[in-house]
Amino acid sequence: MIKRFVKRTSFADHKDFVQNYRIEVPENFNFAYDVVDEWAKTEPGKRALCWTNDKGAHRDLTFVELKELSDRTAAFFLSIGIEKGDRVMLILKRNIEFWPTILALHKIGAVTIPATNLLTDKDIVYRNNAAGVKAIVTANDELLIQHVNSAMKDSPTVTLRIVTGDTVPTGWIGLQQGMKDAPPFMRPEQINDNSDTMLIYFTSGTTAQPKMVMHDFTYPLGHITTAKYWHNLHEKSVHLTLAETGWAKAVWGKLYGQWIVGACVFVYDFEGRFIPSDVLTMMAKYRVTSFCAPPTIFRFLIREDLSQYDLSALEYCTTAGEALNPSVFEAFRQKTGIKMMEAFGQTETAPTIITFPWIEPKPGAMGVPNPLYKMDLLTHDGRSAEDGEQGEIIFHTDEELPLSLFKGYYRDEELTRSVYDNHIYRTGDIAWRDEDGYYWFVGRTDDVIKSSGYRIGPFEVESAVMTHPAVVECAITGVPDEIRGQIIKATIVLGAEYKSKAGDKLAKEIQDHVKRVTAPYKYPRVIEFVDELPKTISGKIRRVEIREKSALSKQK
Repeated sequence: MIKRFVKRTSFADHKDFVQNYRIEVPENFNFAYDVVDEWAKTEPGKRALCWTNDKGAHRDLTFVELKELSDRTAAFFLSIGIEKGDRVMLILKRNIEFWPTILALHKIGAVTIPATNLLTDKDIVYRNNAAGVKAIVTANDELLIQHVNSAMKDSPTVTLRIVTGDTVPTGWIGLQQGMKDAPPFMRPEQINDNSDTMLIYFTSGTTAQPKMVMHDFTYPLGHITTAKYWHNLHEKSVHLTLAETGWAKAVWGKLYGQWIVGACVFVYDFEGRFIPSDVLTMMAKYRVTSFCAPPTIFRFLIREDLSQYDLSALEYCTTAGEALNPSVFEAFRQKTGIKMMEAFGQTETAPTIITFPWIEPKPGAMGVPNPLYKMDLLTHDGRSAEDGEQGEIIFHTDEELPLSLFKGYYRDEELTRSVYDNHIYRTGDIAWRDEDGYYWFVGRTDDVIKSSGYRIGPFEVESAVMTHPAVVECAITGVPDEIRGQIIKATIVLGAEYKSKAGDKLAKEIQDHVKRVTAPYKYPRVIEFVDELPKTISGKIRRVEIREKSALSKQK
């Protein structure tokens, strides 16, 4: 299937890849028809999805079954008045219904808005009104249904509530029954142009209200790079990306690129918190060959006795979502023999900096630029950064809009103009490049600490702190200081065996440790031990909240 869009799939070296890697974009591309239905036609028995849950259920879906399920779902949606351009929110956790449902929305040209089940009433109201949501499709979860019901009185655009499962609450429509009752699916004549909006993702909002990121119908093609040249997948791969379907990382790793390549997507549908032993058991049982998760997950995995699990099928591991601490990389390599391959991207993009399979990973480095993006680092005074010099990651858009770079922020032209400036997209992320062309993450522009004339990225200090055995999680922020401008503060979550030792003695031990493993001026002069770090609902650390609390404490 991939050869329909990429004429050359193998390359002699990285130079050859950069010069000759191209993705051909058909007119009126629609992933559901042009990939899923094509697989169903050419290889009807090919397994697309291997799904299991924490209650012991298991189901495999072939591409033919996905075509039939998505056709029936599309027919049902059309029968209740969901049409091209309508905004439909999906809150389906990791339930198996997510995959036929999102394909069905693509088939009728509706706009999909994936959302997490962690949303509260207030969050749902905000999203309904900001995006003009017409219909909500949810998992059959009592608390989630309560939240949606409570949001209805303040959500005038929502006219349809659809729920999975056999039990259908008052005012709702049952998805499964609706699929049974719907007439046969008739493919609409004009479904979409390439430039039509296909997806809207709400960012996680680390500093402000979530933004609405719009992607068009060509967006899935950019994830060929994700699956083929980052996850390193092939047609016999069984790939697990550990992400809930409400986040953009789910379509990075549980849908688009994987199925273009022809890999099987593995899904472990579990409730509640991530339990490392459960996930490892499922990886062993279902012979997962490729695994992708944020560094936080790997920090928990390396604390397990991995020798107790049969991970012999595991070929490749990748990580993104936050910067990877070198200590975690090395601990995982020692336990498994596998080198984690990092990448960088945003909700607004596909992966833009990647550790490609033919590149030797440098622990802590993001990798090298994706050749589909014309990238640069701009210093604060507008120059292209030299090697070793920090700059903001930007992408030039004067020649063409790179594949999978977002269209803009929905209903917010001013915000869109603030990041699309003079044919440049500004990411707001700071990095530096070494002499070998690898890029190293520093932090968000708002997170960089300026202390005694030094510009210090929180990640480089976090990496040093994380090498201390007592530390499970850490957030580095700047605290105002009359002499130095700012001083470094470390907010630390300790391992269970160290919690009783929290105090000045352990803080001094961590400070001395940091002075030994990195430049002494980077050590945290202030250390606070906490039970947990403030995070967004997507799990990203809210450094802004830590800074605000520190400022309030100083005022008192």
